[in-house]
Amino acid sequence: MTAVTPYKSTVQDTARDGFGRLLLAEWTKLRSVPRWMLTLGAAAVLTILVALLTASGTESSGDGEGGAGPPSRLKAITDQGHLTYRTLEGDGSITARVASQQGADPWAKAGLMIRRSAERGAPYAAIMVTPRHGVRVQTGYRGGGAGGGTVTAPRWLRLTRAGATVTGYASADGRTWNRVGAVTLDGLPPSALAGLFVATPDKIKVERQFGGEVVSGQPADTTAAFDHVALAPARPQADTPWRDRSGPGGPAREQVGGSTRSGGTFTLAGSGDVGPDEFADDITQTTLTGLLIGQAAIVALAVLFVTAEYRRGTIRTTFAASPRRGRVLAAKAVVAGLAAFAAGLAAGFGSLLLAAPVLRSHGMSPPSPAEGPVLRAAIGTALLLAVIAVFSLAMATIMRRSAPAITVVLLLLLVPQIVATGLPVAAARWVERLTPAAGFAIQHTVHRYDTAIGPWAGLGVLCAYTAVAVAAAAWLLRRRDA
Repeated sequence: MTAVTPYKSTVQDTARDGFGRLLLAEWTKLRSVPRWMLTLGAAAVLTILVALLTASGTESSGDGEGGAGPPSRLKAITDQGHLTYRTLEGDGSITARVASQQGADPWAKAGLMIRRSAERGAPYAAIMVTPRHGVRVQTGYRGGGAGGGTVTAPRWLRLTRAGATVTGYASADGRTWNRVGAVTLDGLPPSALAGLFVATPDKIKVERQFGGEVVSGQPADTTAAFDHVALAPARPQADTPWRDRSGPGGPAREQVGGSTRSGGTFTLAGSGDVGPDEFADDITQTTLTGLLIGQAAIVALAVLFVTAEYRRGTIRTTFAASPRRGRVLAAKAVVAGLAAFAAGLAAGFGSLLLAAPVLRSHGMSPPSPAEGPVLRAAIGTALLLAVIAVFSLAMATIMRRSAPAITVVLLLLLVPQIVATGLPVAAARWVERLTPAAGFAIQHTVHRYDTAIGPWAGLGVLCAYTAVAVAAAAWLLRRRDA
């Protein structure tokens, strides 16, 4: 009796092996052209050179963050204003009535604060009255916070500590209290500071013109009067004197802050804010701006990777060897994307590592590439170049001509960024959100006043444009003659 061998289809394995061979063939094409490999290296070298030139032209004008110190380099905070405080041992509360508040800014603050120490940038919890945004509980140097409404001074406030939890309360009469919000301060020591504070944002003026902007500002002042001030520790403690921690760094601004006491009334005056610094410099993003130059080499390489075969007529041989044209396009995209990714890794980490000593010699304090946002920006630079390479390759497949494809891609990536600098901030945000230039947001590590879109969302916008371009290229590739 003859044994029957079951039939097993080899189509799937052949397809898989066939695509692997196709990838190898496309990689061989890329590496066999010396000037293309030199172009890959040029993308990294140009990006690094621009980073070094930018770093050498940078000068520090102080810490730039309200004296908040190294922890705020990526957090972009300002810790200014004026604080009058006493030591609170263990659990307890501080209560006061904000009797009056003067300050034109809607976010001028007058209230109570419990914090780890008087050091700039220390963790804190605060409850405050504002002229236009009601009573708020704020922590973490973020804006807004729990609360709201239209309540203004006079208003009773209370902060209560229980372990690491600090809860804020407000009252109209000092008898009936409403809970506004609670926060947890990790690492809050047994001995913390509790006191009164005032703060207000600076007056900032932004002048935008095509190719750049000028940001200028001057301190704004605020004054508030507090009465019925009471520090109530949960257990008896030594009576400590009230101390002042005056506001922002710089002799001229130190004179603005101060406190006076008359009977049971404290009057505090100060300038500078406690919260996010929306005008902080993004050192990492500035260091990586050389990619605007380096990307030109990647765009040219990806375009030529396609158009060179059309110009020489070798594309017919490629399609004869692999009739499924969509697979050819996919293989080219994978090879070009991975090559650009490798160049981007060298460009991103090379820029950050080599520019750091230059920045330090000019008084700057660049964050370590090992820090999360910086690491994301460096790897994101590689991802950005990879997506740009695939986008360029798709546009070259659609146009089949080198010069128009290179021009269109560079215009789509660069023009929105140039145009945005000459538009009002609100309009500029939309331009940078809705165009392929949104992909460059992956390099941002600091949230600023003009931040248009998040890092990953911005890269997602560029990926969406790339997906549409690849789909259009694949459709045209199947319909047109080689």
